[in-house]
Amino acid sequence: MKRRSLVGAVGLTTLLAASGGAWARTYPTRPVHLILPFPPGGSTDAFARIIADPLGALLGQRVVVDNRAGAAGTIGANAAARAAPDGYTLLMTPSTSVLSAVPAFDPRTPFHPINDFTHIIKTVATPMSITVHPSFPARDYETFLREIRRHPGRYSYATSGIGGSSHLLFEQFKFETKTSLVHIPHRGGAPAILDVVAGHVPILVEVVTGVLPHIEAGRLIPIVVGAPQRLTLFPHVPTFAEVGLPRLNLVISFGISGPRGLPREVVERVHAATLRVLADPAVRRRLEDVGGIPSTPSLDNTPERFTEQIRLEFELFRSVVQRAGLQPG
Repeated sequence: MKRRSLVGAVGLTTLLAASGGAWARTYPTRPVHLILPFPPGGSTDAFARIIADPLGALLGQRVVVDNRAGAAGTIGANAAARAAPDGYTLLMTPSTSVLSAVPAFDPRTPFHPINDFTHIIKTVATPMSITVHPSFPARDYETFLREIRRHPGRYSYATSGIGGSSHLLFEQFKFETKTSLVHIPHRGGAPAILDVVAGHVPILVEVVTGVLPHIEAGRLIPIVVGAPQRLTLFPHVPTFAEVGLPRLNLVISFGISGPRGLPREVVERVHAATLRVLADPAVRRRLEDVGGIPSTPSLDNTPERFTEQIRLEFELFRSVVQRAGLQPG
């Protein structure tokens, strides 16, 4: 079967497609900036720093991690979307959140998840989780649910930002469990985690990667996770599906994207190098050690499949927003 042209999918002009091959054979000739739309210390940062060095080694140029936090990840994502489509500015982000949930929640988001990007490859996924500070009067899901139902409006929960996947996940949780809690948004996962660890907010909705060290140290208590099955990291914790909330049983995907109009040759160069990185057992172990599920290093992990996944997630979150009656401030 003839491979579908990514150039056509992103609307690249004939001239650029023709000229791209000449210079892309030598790409890259200088460092590549990998924008992360969240501050250091969160799951996006952890995954990117594991992948960046070996990816740079394969590309022959350093991959520079560039943290640009704010507005639930849209500041960094928009910077990547507006960058020159030459392959020297890329984006690594939780696509389930920044490229799907956020624009689904707020139509004023300054980019479209499909029309303004060239999506390259899915790299890793991680389960979503609800955890609590040790002072919270619950250690398991049943007690947790009973407590928040008994005291509507008393408790607050922290997320990485307004309109992100963690926010929409918990808003849907409130809708389905008929509970009332106060949302405390932050400028990324790391600040949200620190606020809960410090005891300022009792409940945290965040991916497992960011909370794992704090769970192991006893600073956070896991209540429920979004995963196909219970995690070996804490097998006593049920999944959302097990507690009767299958629509919330989400695994958050992370991937690498570039601006709209990225030449196919550059896409294929980054894609092939990233596949080789993901095939490295040492890299996979490091990703797993911080709570990640590395993508299968196969040719099925194509730009087209990654793009379609983002489109489907975007549509899913739009339906959640509409059903729950959520509106941006």
